[in-house]
Amino acid sequence: MLRVLVVDDQDLFRGGFAMILDAQPDMTVVGEAADGAEAVRLATGLEPDVVLMDVRMPGVDGVTATREICARTAAKVVVLTMFDLDEHVYAALAAGASGFLLKDIRRDQLVDAVRLVAAGDALLAPSVTRRLVADLARRGHAVPALAARLAELTERERDTLRHLARGRSNAEIAGALFVSEHTVKTHVSNLLGKLGLRDRAQAVVFAYESGLVIAGRS
Repeated sequence: MLRVLVVDDQDLFRGGFAMILDAQPDMTVVGEAADGAEAVRLATGLEPDVVLMDVRMPGVDGVTATREICARTAAKVVVLTMFDLDEHVYAALAAGASGFLLKDIRRDQLVDAVRLVAAGDALLAPSVTRRLVADLARRGHAVPALAARLAELTERERDTLRHLARGRSNAEIAGALFVSEHTVKTHVSNLLGKLGLRDRAQAVVFAYESGLVIAGRS
């Protein structure tokens, strides 16, 4: 049973998300919070698997709360916002968020998002992914310190990271590399550990910022 904490300062959104998720046979909403400080306190005490986190809240905002929760717990955070703004994308990912979705998503997409992130997948709204890659393309250069860390990976781990950065699933990566999905999962786990990355979302950003993958090239 997936344990979910819902965080939003607006009662309508918070109650609606909680009702949708609590109705799922494989989920239970263990708590609700109206601000970031309460979210950190509840996440630390209730140990949820996934936290749905609003960005703009009074007092402690969602990005700050995400950073604290990711530092103190094993919970995966999905950031939800009305605003498709670059600074929120980067701030949330840098804070450790595993997913970033807009609040206009459908009910089924919300449920799928929680399951995917709980299973270890990164999840970004298509519009967010396009903006993220476009901005990395505008930067036009790799970060030397990150590029040097690629030497820690085996050739197969680098290949796996390239495919991850292009948004491919484990099944698609397995097909491309002619290996089993289990082997792909092993490669992903190994490369995350070697690079000190929390999850696949951070791996995507690392792949572009290290220069392993160049935006706009196949």
